[in-house]
Amino acid sequence: MSFELPKLPYAYTALEPYIDARTMEIHHTKHHGGYTANLNNALQGSAWEGRSIEEILQSAGAISPAVRNNGGGFYNHNLYWEILTPGGSREPEGVLLDAIRESFGSVAALKEAFTKAAVTRFGSGWAWLLLHDNKLVVSSTPNQDNPLMDVAEVKGKPILGIDVWEHAYYLNYQNRRPDYVEAFWNLINWDEVAGKLKG
Repeated sequence: MSFELPKLPYAYTALEPYIDARTMEIHHTKHHGGYTANLNNALQGSAWEGRSIEEILQSAGAISPAVRNNGGGFYNHNLYWEILTPGGSREPEGVLLDAIRESFGSVAALKEAFTKAAVTRFGSGWAWLLLHDNKLVVSSTPNQDNPLMDVAEVKGKPILGIDVWEHAYYLNYQNRRPDYVEAFWNLINWDEVAGKLKG
């Protein structure tokens, strides 16, 4: 069974003005589509064929670079599209808000820590909010790595992630990564993030 590029639950124009439609289309069809196709090709005939993406990534240290990089790209982008929504969805509440306050003190402090991780990630990569030892923490990873991987500096379950590869923002923001990260906060589906925390 091969992995499939997911359809987005919103139009490419839906996240404007924060993320432009052209960036969305290229990011989804070319980049995410490429990771998906390359992952399927790399898995074909291997011992990992037929396993879940989570199981594959948890053994990142034992898989080929092609499976690691494309598997990470496939998983990371799936999460990225899921936690975005046109207009955002309120602020964190309930169990998620309690967990944020317990770990960071406030939503503002979480945003500050996450923004710093995203802006200071050298080169290409991702910043994450993840569940680590029953506590929320912020981390970042290079390239298409993520906290599920056994090679990650901070391991855990990612519940929020931002793509800071240039392909995610360069058409609109050029080299202004901080502006893109600031815009990101207007699009987060906190209900989806809360669901990932519980699930």
